[in-house]
Amino acid sequence: MGKLIPAFLLTAVAGLSTGIGSAIAFFAKKTSTKFLSISLGFSAGVMIYVSMVDIFFKANALFVGVYGEKGGMLATVLSFFGGMLIIALIDQVIPKEKNPHEVKSVEVICDPETGECRQVENKSKLMRTGVFTALAIAIHNFPEGLATFIAALQDFSIAIPIVIAIAIHNIPEGIAVSVPIYYATGSKKKAFFYSFLSGMSEPVGAVVGYLILLPYMNPVIEGILFAGVAGIMVFISLDELLPSAREYGEHHLSIYGLVAGMAVMAVSLLLFM
Repeated sequence: MGKLIPAFLLTAVAGLSTGIGSAIAFFAKKTSTKFLSISLGFSAGVMIYVSMVDIFFKANALFVGVYGEKGGMLATVLSFFGGMLIIALIDQVIPKEKNPHEVKSVEVICDPETGECRQVENKSKLMRTGVFTALAIAIHNFPEGLATFIAALQDFSIAIPIVIAIAIHNIPEGIAVSVPIYYATGSKKKAFFYSFLSGMSEPVGAVVGYLILLPYMNPVIEGILFAGVAGIMVFISLDELLPSAREYGEHHLSIYGLVAGMAVMAVSLLLFM
C-alpha cells in the first residue's frame, strides 16, 4: 500500500508532460530537431532494454512458478505479444489523420493576430482536428498509464526511467494537440487545457488498474501484466518513438540516443540489483 501514492504520482508526471509540449509550442521559436531526435531515441532505448532484459524475465519467473518452465515461457510469450496486439488495435481504431504518431513542430503555429503561418485552414476544422487529436492521444496513452503504474508498484528503479522515457515521447504529442487548437481559437489557455487533458488518460489508466486488477492480483495476473506491459513498450518504441525520431530528419542521432538509453538503463539496473 505504501507504494500506491508514489506510483500514481509517477504515472501522473508521465501523462501530464503533454503540457510541456504546449509550453514548447508557445515559447520556442524553432524546434530543436537534434534534441528531439536524440531524446526520442533515448526513450526507445530505455523502454526496449527494460522490457526485454528485465520485465519480460520477471514475468517469465512468475509464470514458471505456476506452469513450469515450458508452460511458463509459452504463457510469457503469449502475454508479450498480446500486449503488442492490444496497442496495435488501439492504433487501428484511431483515424490515420488524427494519429498522434504524426510529428508536428513548433514552426506550424500561426499568430492569430497577424495571420502569419505556414498553412491557413478553416478554424472550425482546425478545432475539430485538435479535439480529435486530443481524444486519440488520450486513448493511445491509457495503456501506457497502466504500464507505468504496474512498473512503479513492482520496482521504482524500473519505473523512474520508464516515466522519463514516456514523458519525453509525450512532449511532441502535446504539440500535436495544442497547435491546431491555438490556430482555431487564438487562445493559449484553451490549447494548453486540451493538451493537459489528453495526458490525464495515463493516471486514469493507473486508477483503472488499481480498482479492477489489484483486488484479483496473483502470480498469473502479475505475469500477464508484466509481459503485456513489456510488449506494449516495445511496440511503442518501434512503431512510434523511432519513426518519429526519423521524421525529424536525424536518423543517426536517434540511433545514438537509442544506444545511450539502453546503456543508462543497463547501468541503473545494475546499481539497483
